[in-house]
Amino acid sequence: MPNLVIELETEREKTAPSDLKPHTALFRPVVSPISRFVFLLGIASLLIHFPGRNQYGFFRDELYYIACGNHLAFGYVDQPPLIALIARLSSLAFRNTMSGFRFLPALAGACMVLLTGWMARELGGGRFAQALACVAVLLAPLYLAFGSFLSMNAFEPLFWMTCTYILVCILKGSDERLWLLFGAVAGTGLQNKHTMLMFGFSVVIGMMLTPDRKYLRTKWFWFGGMLALAIFLPNLVWEAKHHWPQLECVRNCQRLKNAPVGTLRFLGEQILFLNPVAFPAIAAGLTWLFLSKRGKQFRSLGWAYLVVIAVVRILNGKTYYPMPFYAILLATGGVALETLLLGSRKWLRPAYLAMLVVSGLVMLPFDVPVLPVEMVMRYQNLISLQKTVKMERDSQGEFHQLYADMFGWESMVATVANAYHHLSPPDQKHCAILAGNYGEAGAIDLLGAKYGLPTAISGHNNYYFWGMNGYSGEVVMLFGQRAEVTKTMFGAVEQVATISSRFAAPAENHLPVYVCRRPKAPLPALWPSLRYFE
Repeated sequence: MPNLVIELETEREKTAPSDLKPHTALFRPVVSPISRFVFLLGIASLLIHFPGRNQYGFFRDELYYIACGNHLAFGYVDQPPLIALIARLSSLAFRNTMSGFRFLPALAGACMVLLTGWMARELGGGRFAQALACVAVLLAPLYLAFGSFLSMNAFEPLFWMTCTYILVCILKGSDERLWLLFGAVAGTGLQNKHTMLMFGFSVVIGMMLTPDRKYLRTKWFWFGGMLALAIFLPNLVWEAKHHWPQLECVRNCQRLKNAPVGTLRFLGEQILFLNPVAFPAIAAGLTWLFLSKRGKQFRSLGWAYLVVIAVVRILNGKTYYPMPFYAILLATGGVALETLLLGSRKWLRPAYLAMLVVSGLVMLPFDVPVLPVEMVMRYQNLISLQKTVKMERDSQGEFHQLYADMFGWESMVATVANAYHHLSPPDQKHCAILAGNYGEAGAIDLLGAKYGLPTAISGHNNYYFWGMNGYSGEVVMLFGQRAEVTKTMFGAVEQVATISSRFAAPAENHLPVYVCRRPKAPLPALWPSLRYFE
C-alpha cells in the first residue's frame, strides 16, 4: 500500500531544488485550481434539503433549542449558547417556520462540502480528489441527517474542518499568526458544542507525536489558545455558577439513556453512517497520512483521528461523536485514491464515483425526509433500518429514531389543548401545564399559542432553571415522561385524555393526560424533586 499511494512522489522528489529542506519543499503539495464541480456540489448539498424542509414535523431537540432561543443566556444545562442564538436569529428572520429553522443547518452542510473540496485541493489533490471528497461528504448519511434539522451537530463538522484547514495551511508554512484564527474558530466551536474540546485535545496530542510539536512552543500557538479560552469563558463561568450541570447531564445520559455499544457495533456504525462505499476512501486517507511521503507533513491529523476514537470509546460516547473528523479523512482519501488510480486503473475513478452516488441516493430517504411517510415505512422495512441503529434505550419503535422524533407533537398539543379548554375558566386561569421532558414542553411553547395554551413548565434540563412561571400548583395538567411518579405528589388525580400518534417514538405514544389537584405541598416546595438532567 505505501508504494501504491506514493507513485507520483518520485517525480516530485526528482524535480525538487536540492537546496530546500525536505519538510518545506519535498513534501509540499502542488496546489491545483479549485474545480467548478466543487461549487456545483455545494449548491446541490443545499438544494437536496429543500424537498424535506417542511416534511413530517419538528425534531424533538429543535423544539428545545427554539425554547432556549427565547431564553438567551451564556449557557444551558446540556449545551453551550450558540445553538440558542442561531435559533433566535432564525426565528426573527423566518418567523418560526420549520423551513426557516432548517435553512442554516442546510447551509452549513453546503459550506462543509465546499470546505472539503478546498481541503483536498490544499493537500495537493486535483479535480478527481476534490470531486471524490465532496461527493462522499455530500451523500454521507449522517452528514445529510445533520443538515436536515436544527441542531448543534449541523454546525460541529464545519468548526472541526475549518480549524483543520487552518492547521494544514500552518503546516505548509503559512504565517503562524493563523493560530489566532484557529483559536477564534475553536472558541466559537466551543460555544456550539463542548466536544470541540475533544477535537482540540486530539490535535495537540497528534502534534506532540510528530515533528509538528515545534509549533506548540511558539507564542502564536499560545495566543490562539488564549483567544479560544477567552471566547469560551462566558460559558465556562455559567457552568461553574450553576455547579457544572453539563457533567451531571452527561453522566445521567450514559447511565440511563444511551444504548450500550460494543466495539464491533461501534465500528460498523461508523461505516454505515458514512456510507459503506466510502470506506475505501477513508481507509486510503488514513493510510496516506501514516505511510506516504506526501502525507507525512500532515501525519498529526492521522494521530488526532485515532485519539478521537480512543476518547469516545473510553468515555462510552455515542457512535456519531467522531463523525466530524471523517470529512478530513475523506479529503485525504481523495488525494490518496487520485494518486492510486493512475494509468490503466484510471477507469476506476468514474466507476467509484458512480458507486458513491448510487449508494448515497439509495440511502437518502433515511437521512432527509424527502418521501411521504408511508413510502418511507415500506422502504425501511426492506432492510429493517430501525433495528440496525439504536442510539438510545427507548428508541425502538415502528419508525427509526431520527424520524420518530419528528412525529406526534402536533397531535400532542391538540390533545392537551382540548383537555385544557374543558376546564372551567377559573381552573384555566390557575392551571400549569407540566410536561415531562423538554421536547414535550417545547412543543407546547412553540405550537400551543394557536390553541390558546399558556407556556409549559418542566423539571427537565434547562426548563428546570426557567422555573414555575408563578404557578401555585393548585391545578396542574400533567403528561409525559415521569408523569406516573409526579402524579403521586397530588391528592386528587383524574385522567382526562390520552395522547396517541402512530409514528411517534414509543416514549411519546399512548401518554395519559392528568388533571392534578390538592398538591401535597406548594409547587415551589415540590419543584426541586421534579429536577432531572439528562
